[in-house]
Amino acid sequence: MTSASLLKIADGTVYDPANGLDGIVRDLWIDGGRIVAPPSDPSVRAARTIDASGLIVMPGGVDMHCHIVGSKVNAARRMRPEEHRAAEPVLRTPATRGGTMGSTPSTAATGYKYAGLGYTTAFDAAIAPLAARHAHLELIDTPCIDRGCFILMGNNHYLLEAIGRREPKRVRAFVAWLLRAAKGYAPKLVNPGGIEAWKSGAAGPADLDTRLDGFNVTPRQILRAVAEAAAELKLPHPVHIHANHLGVPGNWATTLETMRALEGHRAHLAHIQFHSYGGGTATQGSTAKRGGFDSQVAPLVEWFNSHPGLSVDVGQVVFGKTTALTADSPAAHYLSRLYGTKWYSHDVEFETGCGVVPIEYRPRSLIHAWQWAIGLEWLLLADDPWRIALSTDHPNGGSFLAYPQIIRLLMDPAYRADMLRTVHPRVREHSQLAGLQRRYTLSEICIITRAGPARLLGLVNKGHLGIGADADVTIYTPSADAEQMFQLPRHVLQAGRLVIEDGELRQEVFGRTLHVEPQFDPADEAEIGRWFNDHYSIRFRNYPVQEAYLDAHQPIA
Repeated sequence: MTSASLLKIADGTVYDPANGLDGIVRDLWIDGGRIVAPPSDPSVRAARTIDASGLIVMPGGVDMHCHIVGSKVNAARRMRPEEHRAAEPVLRTPATRGGTMGSTPSTAATGYKYAGLGYTTAFDAAIAPLAARHAHLELIDTPCIDRGCFILMGNNHYLLEAIGRREPKRVRAFVAWLLRAAKGYAPKLVNPGGIEAWKSGAAGPADLDTRLDGFNVTPRQILRAVAEAAAELKLPHPVHIHANHLGVPGNWATTLETMRALEGHRAHLAHIQFHSYGGGTATQGSTAKRGGFDSQVAPLVEWFNSHPGLSVDVGQVVFGKTTALTADSPAAHYLSRLYGTKWYSHDVEFETGCGVVPIEYRPRSLIHAWQWAIGLEWLLLADDPWRIALSTDHPNGGSFLAYPQIIRLLMDPAYRADMLRTVHPRVREHSQLAGLQRRYTLSEICIITRAGPARLLGLVNKGHLGIGADADVTIYTPSADAEQMFQLPRHVLQAGRLVIEDGELRQEVFGRTLHVEPQFDPADEAEIGRWFNDHYSIRFRNYPVQEAYLDAHQPIA
């Protein structure tokens, strides 16, 4: 008897570390977009069987920190037309749309390329609430992946005012309301307090205890207040932090103090590579000599390894041309001065800013070579792969298309040594990389690209292949060359739908928007509304994102 809804993946070598499977040959059964138990009746057959004999089966990839939609991504697309003209386009087929490439691909191209690497879920890591409606329209236009976004809060005037007045209940209510209004997944802090200071013409905070003019609040207080609110709201993912002084020599001290300031609260530190620099000074806009630039991963990873409530993604730099785009407008200004390139800056009223700067990472540049090495040091020195996620902070450190190359660097010490010989000699001499012989296993790669990010995000149905999990499955052809293996999966299923078959994109499917709906006292909304109507250029009723903008919307909590 054949079941029309059943799909079977037969005899694959399964890597599913969340369920303790490390290269075990077994079958997977799929029905209704989920992994299901094998039929109890042995006479029941699947409508379709995919023969995975000799192939590697993993959950679909989860990119927990990237920038693929929103106002700054669109600014980068407009700012760099030469990139789109030079890059080979994604051609339209009977099953798919066309798309443009470059460091900030179009929505369709982004979805297709993620699927082409075996990724089935991605989160944009920094969306301004005021621009959330348009960002969601882009998210639902991004095919082949489930998607979500983090909501910027670290320089929001309402929140700064509530923190400065020591009103934790008001802070908690606003965090909950803002996540619901913007249909976001987690609170995001970017350079807490620093963007607002810079927008007001002042220097960024020298340290976490520098008081922000006009708000009676410090970066340390912002960090603690939002971390506490996220914990009290029981959000699936804790506060997601882009620390102060990104990219500035000497910023490792700020990063370590940020970790300490959280005082035991769960937190995720984003693109940790960009915050692990020695030398110079940690003041934004520093004129520190480049010769003082080096790695300070060792003291940071020592603290990280001993504090299990912390997690990070890497923000690995890869060599080549890309576009730096960030809600951290002072960091973008700093880069524009450093490299003398064109740049773009934008102010989002009462909320945040954004900056866009073209950049090219060169292996013979001392700073760029250190950035490349620092990311790898983090990945190779962190004890617990479940708390460190692979990312390039796409496109800031490079494109997500570089993930296969990074995986090879982690799995192949000889290849890593060959690459190290091509970079600036001072980095070759002083980086810890030369002495690190750790070789990632396939199971560990599965953790940092799938199982770990899903767990850190609180996505209980993703990152694994157990009964009830979303049927997001990637099937790879094993190869001694890890880059080749992870560059082109044989098959990819998103929610049980075959998107990639025999290495080719077969259909355009659309996933879900993942967001949270934390509870708050409805009486608090009236007070928030009065403040909005007094300060914003739009009316309060027009601010929240309606569910219609999410397509097949499905709240997580």
